[in-house]
Amino acid sequence: MTLEHKFQKLGADVKLVDGHVIEGYASKFGLVDQGGDVVEKGAYAASIKRLKDKGGLVKMLWQHDPAQPIGIWDEVVEDAVGLRVKGRILTNVVRGREAIALLEAGAIDGLSIGYRTVKSHKSDKGKRILSELDLWEVSLVTFPMLPDARVDAKFDTPEARVLVDIATAFREMGRVIAGRG
Repeated sequence: MTLEHKFQKLGADVKLVDGHVIEGYASKFGLVDQGGDVVEKGAYAASIKRLKDKGGLVKMLWQHDPAQPIGIWDEVVEDAVGLRVKGRILTNVVRGREAIALLEAGAIDGLSIGYRTVKSHKSDKGKRILSELDLWEVSLVTFPMLPDARVDAKFDTPEARVLVDIATAFREMGRVIAGRG
């Protein structure tokens, strides 16, 4: 059984709140990622139901390393947009504190799913369409697979908010320069 990964940058709808709560989309439906895959709506439904029925949780890992859990995903749901997650980075875990610092600084801005493909098919354009996935974990990562989403973090100080605004402006300018915005 091969475990695969899909990377998703934290977007405007992903937030770090109160220094340790993170929420947003770990995957979005209908978008072609850098690997040529597209996740269909409903792809996670059976996996999420199985986990709930067993009382299990999707794991929150650091860079897909199973030896480095850094928090708890309290909510993992499919909606019309994609796979929405909300969880807590654990501040009493060294790597969790490091992850928070890196998120706040803008050095880490990605989410990635770890999964096994249950059902897929090729589109007429050669893309792999993922129609059912067995979701194992959602990681905070350096390099996401879907580059169009951006970080929007909320912090407690006005100075931190200014730094986030500056970082966002630089990212947007980079998109414009690259011809993607």
